[in-house]
Amino acid sequence: MAAKSFDMIVIGAGPGGYVAAIRGAQLGLKVAIVEREHMGGICLNWGCIPTKALLRSSEVFHLMHRAKEFGLSADKIGFDLDAVVKRSRGVAKQLNGGVGHLLKKNKVTAIMGEATLTGKGQVAVKTDKGTEALTSRNIVLATGARARELPGLEADGELVWTYKHALMPPRMPKKLLVIGSGAIGIEFASFYNTLGAETTVVEVMDRILPVEDAEISAFAKKQFEKQGMTIREKAMVKQLDRGNGTVTAHIEQGGKVSQEVFDTVISAVGIVGNTEGLGLEALGVKVDRTHVVTDPMCRTGVEGLYAIGDLAGAPWLAHKASHEGVMVAELIAGGHPHAVDPDSIAGCTYCHPQVASVGLTEAQAKEKGLDIKVGRFPFIGNGKAIALGEPEGLIKTVFDAKTGALLGAHMVGAEVTELIQGYVVGRQLETTEEDLMNTVFPHPTLSEMMHESVLDAFGRAIHF
Repeated sequence: MAAKSFDMIVIGAGPGGYVAAIRGAQLGLKVAIVEREHMGGICLNWGCIPTKALLRSSEVFHLMHRAKEFGLSADKIGFDLDAVVKRSRGVAKQLNGGVGHLLKKNKVTAIMGEATLTGKGQVAVKTDKGTEALTSRNIVLATGARARELPGLEADGELVWTYKHALMPPRMPKKLLVIGSGAIGIEFASFYNTLGAETTVVEVMDRILPVEDAEISAFAKKQFEKQGMTIREKAMVKQLDRGNGTVTAHIEQGGKVSQEVFDTVISAVGIVGNTEGLGLEALGVKVDRTHVVTDPMCRTGVEGLYAIGDLAGAPWLAHKASHEGVMVAELIAGGHPHAVDPDSIAGCTYCHPQVASVGLTEAQAKEKGLDIKVGRFPFIGNGKAIALGEPEGLIKTVFDAKTGALLGAHMVGAEVTELIQGYVVGRQLETTEEDLMNTVFPHPTLSEMMHESVLDAFGRAIHF
């Protein structure tokens, strides 16, 4: 059978791949996309979206317990874990169908199967019906990543879970150990802790949420501990002894190893790129610690071969993958897009309280030798936050003292994952402190705190 020829072939239909395919088709390219499991990839099916659905359930559950504060009454408060999970899966399913519809609408040829690069510009796809041959001068790798498994801490789905098991739990954990306090670890710790699991988080770095600004990490830690979580920093799980319905964890901290018994362990110790079986070695594609090495325009160094999203390294965020997908499609179609700047990509963590940030932390700005001005504003000084019953939080802004450029913004508290975008737009437009000070923020909103934090950096805060 003759090979089918395309202007662009995308391998992987996650938030990087499917967006690249749609943008390519919009630009008049003949596009094929190959996906081995599910349209929308991990983010939509097993990551960003279903976790937000679960966390929304735990947030409502938490608020039900606070009904009295709001002059309301709620009796016999409880939850049905199966129903919570069912809602989450329904949300994912709805969006998965939506991706298929969008690809069809944009006349993208979607092929379910496993792709291998058999030579320059050549792809073989193993499908249910046999092997299909495709050719294109432009191939985009968007195969994503999967959970890193540490030796001895491997998941079994029963006692030790990965994020997938945690999204469709076989039971409700009573005593839970979460290994790793990045976004994934903390979101699951927050979810299960709110539903009543006695939760311990172990983090090898000197603080939880290690990529965040140190002040934000410390604030979040205090809130989690208030909610009953046990947090162990600069600690390491050395081994897990699996018994009948229990796991004994050997936890090393401060030179001492202690043993603690749990009924469930969630491992969230990072991710590894899906580079296997693609035929990268034969083509001479450089891979560094499971991630494909690219230039700022996502080119791999092999002509006509690009890599985007988690496969191409940090930050491991869906919105970064999507943006790179658009950029690569425009490049292939003959455009001149800008490279994606990692410092302008916001990170959001949907624990309770939420955490969001963009740009440099205070420590990173100092490391660069920059002369900085830092502003802070607490939620307790904001009318809307108090009215919402969410007075715990902080907004912090970091400016270049010489130029007034916004170097970074860091937040913890209610709805900060929505608020952060204001600063992201500001940075994209190369806004200075003066522009932000002269911007009128509506009242009463949480966003007013963003204004006050800027004012505070220059000694002009009004409400604090």
